[in-house]
Amino acid sequence: MQRLDKTLSKELNISRSEAKQLIKKGSVKVNGALASSDSKCAEDDVISVNGKEIKQNKFVYIMLNKPQGAVSATEDKSEKTVIDLLPEEMRRKGLFPAGRLDKDTTGFLLLTDDGEFAHSILSPKKHIDKIYTARLDKPINEDIINDFESGMQLGDSLLQSAGLETIDGDNTFVKITLREGIYHQIKRMFKKHGITVVELRRIAMGGLFLDSSLKEGESRYITFEELGKIKPSK
Repeated sequence: MQRLDKTLSKELNISRSEAKQLIKKGSVKVNGALASSDSKCAEDDVISVNGKEIKQNKFVYIMLNKPQGAVSATEDKSEKTVIDLLPEEMRRKGLFPAGRLDKDTTGFLLLTDDGEFAHSILSPKKHIDKIYTARLDKPINEDIINDFESGMQLGDSLLQSAGLETIDGDNTFVKITLREGIYHQIKRMFKKHGITVVELRRIAMGGLFLDSSLKEGESRYITFEELGKIKPSK
């Protein structure tokens, strides 16, 4: 059993205080009965808000705007992890980052307890596009863009085509679209051309972009509709 306000917060993507207000106003029913401030619910209970049934998801999916300094891990003896950044009410057993961002990389990190979903978006055979912005110490040129887009030879690996374009005409501020994910890939791709990545930020996974209202270190639940923008096509 779980507190009803916590369930409403997760499923409706609202704050706990907003959920409590809905209950207080008499807008929420559990199995047809009017809910109270101390109501709890089970996974198979039927919950309705203003007469509309809401879907309870077995798993959770969280969008985190990762700041620099946090490691993409579930626990670490010496470093702050991305799990540590979550408010207490969002933490639950089994949560882990679906993929990783380097310690100094910021932006969209997805946290979930759904292993099957995580595998579906991380598997090389079912890749999803990931979009980043980067600040560089030197400008790019057409040759570098072509190298990214044609499938770069990086060491012993032949990479998939990657998108590279400037932002606002600034040759040192760029957008990168990756269709795979290997260790330190973006930094290594630019390093091949003698360029150092000064700042790196992930802004989208699949077709879902980072919520611009989230400050660094903040998080929110991903709605069922938004989840469909991330899932890879079959």
